[in-house]
Amino acid sequence: MSENEQHFELQKIYIKDLSYESPQSPQVFSDDVNWTPEIGMEINTESTQLSDAVYEVVLTVTVTSRYEDKVVFLVEVKYAGIFTIVNFPAEQLGGMLGSYCPNLLFPFVRETVADMVTKGGFPQLLLTPINFDALYAQHQQKAQSAVASSETTQ
Repeated sequence: MSENEQHFELQKIYIKDLSYESPQSPQVFSDDVNWTPEIGMEINTESTQLSDAVYEVVLTVTVTSRYEDKVVFLVEVKYAGIFTIVNFPAEQLGGMLGSYCPNLLFPFVRETVADMVTKGGFPQLLLTPINFDALYAQHQQKAQSAVASSETTQ
């Protein structure tokens, strides 16, 4: 590898934290309960620089199933990856950490959520694909708007 050559490598993927709750069991499994739950999902990514060119990226997905005002089940998964990212300019590095790496982690989160929900006694839940590029662009736009509005109020 030459001195200025870009290099990307996935070193490790792992579950950092995993939580499952079903506060309405066993009543929710009763035959006379006919319900269609609402499914909500929250997503968060964060990255930490571990050394010169090594980063940990954590994708957190929280899925909540509600019926009326009660939580039927809640799954929270924090999946992490350790990535080596060398010689990418700052604007590309942000996109790698905020979009590309979470995109690599998402299939693992999706599988874990599906397993946990099924093992909890509920029908399989397959999370829909997520456009991390669009989410990252929205995040960048909000950050720029916040900077612009704080500059105009000074």
